[in-house]
Amino acid sequence: MPRQNRVTPLGDIIADPARGLVFGNRGCLHDDEGRIRRRHAGRAWIACRLDFKDRRRALMQPGRYTELFFLDDATALAAGHRPCAECRREDYRRFIALWPGGDSERPSAAAVDARLHEERRTDAGTQHHHERALDDLPDGVFVVRGDAPWLVHGRELLRWTPAGYTDAVSRPSGSQAVVITPPSVVSVLERRWRPTLVSFLHPSAETDG
Repeated sequence: MPRQNRVTPLGDIIADPARGLVFGNRGCLHDDEGRIRRRHAGRAWIACRLDFKDRRRALMQPGRYTELFFLDDATALAAGHRPCAECRREDYRRFIALWPGGDSERPSAAAVDARLHEERRTDAGTQHHHERALDDLPDGVFVVRGDAPWLVHGRELLRWTPAGYTDAVSRPSGSQAVVITPPSVVSVLERRWRPTLVSFLHPSAETDG
């Protein structure tokens, strides 16, 4: 049985056998039996490389942070995670440099985490969404379509699944979209940020599904 450690663009933690291309964490979420008991522990939600300095971890050790996996970096960003400042140092530095309001002085990791924490969750504890014109959204942003997450990819929208992208449809013109990706992250993507140390998009995004 697969562990409950895969993260969707909606921020949910699910069990699925498909492998993710990006690793990360948001604190210790599991109990001593490896069962998920909370959605997060702290404000630092990070996205990491799968391999770094030959480090190895036994999954879901008692009292240690919960190892999470994402289909790709666009999925991690939509869920409210940011690049790790250690294993993805260059990705992190360029991400911070393009952070909104960071042109004159680069914000600290704590300041970015605090802003993301405000943008990704509502007072009721659900994922926060916002509206934007669909025509204006950059590639890599996720929107809601039929209660499911879809990726903005060129002139198309691609339906997200744990194993990859499917069901491409034309991006509707002249309409509003319910956006999943946090506003500050959308701004960074609008400024052409792309990772170099992890996969921004799963290979299925470049196929016909």
